[in-house]
Amino acid sequence: MNRTRFLFFAFILTALVASAGIAFAQDADPAMDKDSAENLSGPFDLERCVQRALGYNPNMQSIRAQLRGAEHGQRSALGKFGPTLSGTYGYTFYNRDYQYSGKDGDWVASLNLTQPIFQGFNLLANWQKAKLNRESTEASLTNVELTLIESVQSNYLSLLKARMDVKSAEDSVARLESQLKVTSAFYEVGLRPKAEVLDAEVDLATARQDLLQARNSVSIQTTQLNTLLNIPLEAPIQYVGELTYTPFGLTLKECLTRAYDHRPDLLMGEKSVEMAQKDVTMSESSFYPSVNGHWDYVTRGDDAGVNGSGYRSEESGEYWTAGVDASMDIFQWGADYYESKQYDEMVKQMQADLENTRLNAGFEVKSAILNLQEAADRISVAKKSVVAAEEAYRMAVARYQAQVGTNTDVLNAQERLSMAEAQLSQALADYGTALSALYVAMGEKNLGLKEIK
Repeated sequence: MNRTRFLFFAFILTALVASAGIAFAQDADPAMDKDSAENLSGPFDLERCVQRALGYNPNMQSIRAQLRGAEHGQRSALGKFGPTLSGTYGYTFYNRDYQYSGKDGDWVASLNLTQPIFQGFNLLANWQKAKLNRESTEASLTNVELTLIESVQSNYLSLLKARMDVKSAEDSVARLESQLKVTSAFYEVGLRPKAEVLDAEVDLATARQDLLQARNSVSIQTTQLNTLLNIPLEAPIQYVGELTYTPFGLTLKECLTRAYDHRPDLLMGEKSVEMAQKDVTMSESSFYPSVNGHWDYVTRGDDAGVNGSGYRSEESGEYWTAGVDASMDIFQWGADYYESKQYDEMVKQMQADLENTRLNAGFEVKSAILNLQEAADRISVAKKSVVAAEEAYRMAVARYQAQVGTNTDVLNAQERLSMAEAQLSQALADYGTALSALYVAMGEKNLGLKEIK
């Protein structure tokens, strides 16, 4: 066979093997196919914030890349079931004339096609493990999504709370400014001592400091939210919404059932156990013979083009062989046996870790429900407290203006009103945070923290 025929034959075989892998060598579609310069105009409510974070947060981009890598790993494991084609080309020099050609050296080109037939279940277990790894990575993607959702919702609720605190601080400053004017007017006509004016000025200065801190907290929470959403820090995003009470009607048993069915960390634990079992199978593959089929083609020649004419007519420089061979390690001083036992213990370890994860899942659900109930009770109490504090402040102001009350009574009533408003905003924020944590504990993605039916 001349050089042209050899190269053509090699090209055909290589093309056939390559075309067989095209079907499973395609890249996975990206999870998000949006332009990174998404239009940021318009209001951002809680649900839109979460959707934005799921699309553009670097953590999501990282886990998606990991998932695509796992998919490629599964395809790689599948490819090992197919034949392997290899080729060699070179020149060999002999210190004496070769007995067949009478030359002191020759050029040799060869092709080898090897097909694994039985590898002691190693190939099958390896592919199954790669498939389990992909499924585990998919569960890990869901886990990262849930963590990101909880983080975005928590920061969004903190931003709304900070805004409520600003409103409360502004109202407090307005009330104290009004009281300072009244006290100053009384002082100027000699009805009140200078000390009351000084007390009103001190309380007003303190309220203004609280207002500055509240406004700074709004700026910090906005910056944090922009970071989570992968939005430029200087972008003027319009975050909208108010802290509200959303009823939650599921029982503890229903929540636990949902958690055990949906939590991605439990699924990841199950996949880890199954992958450890596949490691046991692969470690035991050395207990079986390895069987391979092979086909070899060899051609020799006098020149670099593998064209030869120096061979005797009864001896050809071109030939091919085909066959099946089996090999097996008979004794390894217990290395393979104890390796399989090692993986057996790893299976037990993974099973224990899975049970521990399941216990922690139940605790997280129960803890979130308790926090939710506590926050709901605090909201009810805080609302009544605000109403009472508002009425107490109104009465204190009226008594002071009627000269039957003291400035201290007004300032104390104003302080209690500000405290009641702060307690209400904190209770509402804690309720939303507990609700978000409960959905995450159940493995469910409630982007807008809406009431479930």
